[in-house]
Amino acid sequence: MISRIQRWFSIADVTLFPAFIFWFIWKLQFTARWTWMIFILWIVASFLIHRDTAKTLGWRADNLWPATKQAAIVYSLMLVGLVIIGLVLGARPHLPPNLISWHRLWTYFAFCLLQQVALNSLVHNRMLSLVRNEWLAASLTGLIFAACHWPNPVLVPLTFIAGTAMAFMFGRIRNIIPLAVGQAVLGSVVFWAFPLAWHHHLRVGPGYYANTK
Repeated sequence: MISRIQRWFSIADVTLFPAFIFWFIWKLQFTARWTWMIFILWIVASFLIHRDTAKTLGWRADNLWPATKQAAIVYSLMLVGLVIIGLVLGARPHLPPNLISWHRLWTYFAFCLLQQVALNSLVHNRMLSLVRNEWLAASLTGLIFAACHWPNPVLVPLTFIAGTAMAFMFGRIRNIIPLAVGQAVLGSVVFWAFPLAWHHHLRVGPGYYANTK
């Protein structure tokens, strides 16, 4: 009975939780901004219901080195690809100072860390409990991640690729720290590599249509 109940909660975590995020991005942040607290309550409640531990959530230090090596290989390949794309598209051969300032990087890292908790500690953990095939589970998690970045034409395909890769890496070695660090680095390079007219300051939802100047 307990496992059946947990299975239904897992289904809710991979369907209703992303749906709520989508709702918040497109409407609630403008009409009921306080609802961001529901994210936190939902995540905490899910962890308690599923009796998650630091190891299952990827909040650990004992496997930091192998997780870092794995992430370094995958992220390096992505980074090379983004740099090549940037140079082909005519991006300047250096990152803007404000883009690599410590204050911005630290703030962006904290945001990426929160995303990794939601994406992998929550959604992908539940997806793995529902889908046996690791690549299929990772692809579905990546699809959810990409959908939350709609309608940005740059971020949607990139977050599907990166989200799938991050989920697969998390499934192999559960540690969100190197994933969050790599995401922060890649996000900064994406901002540089693609024209502002394409990615609109990496905005998603209605914000994508705001003035880009």
